[in-house]
Amino acid sequence: MKAVRLHARGGAEQLVYEDARKPVPATGYALVRVIATGITPTELTWSETYQTCDGDERIPSIPGHELCGVVEQLGSGVTGIQVGDEVYALTEFCRDGTAAEFVIVRTADLAPKPRTLNHTETAAVPLSGLTAWQGLFEHGKLEEGQTVLIHGGAGGVGSFAVQLAHWRKARVVATASAADLEFVKSLGADEVLDYAKDRFEEHVRDIDLVFDLVGGETLDRSFSVLKRGGTLVTVVEIPSAEKAAAHDVRALYFIVEPGRKDLMDLASVIDAGYLKPIVEAVLPLDRVREAFERATGHKRGKLILSVSEPG
Repeated sequence: MKAVRLHARGGAEQLVYEDARKPVPATGYALVRVIATGITPTELTWSETYQTCDGDERIPSIPGHELCGVVEQLGSGVTGIQVGDEVYALTEFCRDGTAAEFVIVRTADLAPKPRTLNHTETAAVPLSGLTAWQGLFEHGKLEEGQTVLIHGGAGGVGSFAVQLAHWRKARVVATASAADLEFVKSLGADEVLDYAKDRFEEHVRDIDLVFDLVGGETLDRSFSVLKRGGTLVTVVEIPSAEKAAAHDVRALYFIVEPGRKDLMDLASVIDAGYLKPIVEAVLPLDRVREAFERATGHKRGKLILSVSEPG
């Protein structure tokens, strides 16, 4: 099969499009033919990209962990899924990934593809959609009528978070660049602040939940806008326990986890017309270096690699 592999730790310059051995699914796993996969440029810096699940060195390594594809072969002991099923998933970070024509996926992580999306759009959902869902609802416990402040509302995760919070009937405040203010409003935000011009703590207070996708001083300044007993959830860095205690709030950092149930919940919201992934661009698998370079920095939505044709 054709695949993208890293033969050394580093950046996009280490990515090589080449032949690789087609994997065989073990018990509880499926072989999936990848139709499209999403780009996450930061994964080239993750330890898990170069290590097995036991912590041993894994070189060469295939990046990519979100896919839309078709089940090609099943390992033993698999139920509830069949060859030919159209599926999507976030795969385990400590295994070879989805920037390849075929990938091995734990069947417990595979969910039926949303009916109303094409394969490219679906590949933009798993990592960003699951991060937004888990951050807002599982960790943040966001409820109808509450107010949430989302930092980085135009990005891959932020664009999902704004739409999901709006769907949950929360009041949504977001920060974004001046160029993205109207875009984020179109996603369902009630108020969008220009992070370069407006200090958000001068405009909002008594926030129930801050969902931080930026980190640094933005995270630190967010404690002051939370109401007593509120929650700060971040995916960037571990928040200060001292500041959380001083403001009498809950603060936590989390790493997204694969999950069939959450993906099925996301698919139901998508198919009901309340959630739409934002695709920045689509490039073929052999232009992977360009894709990773383009995906670095401030972007709207997701950049996708097209791997094979549907059908």
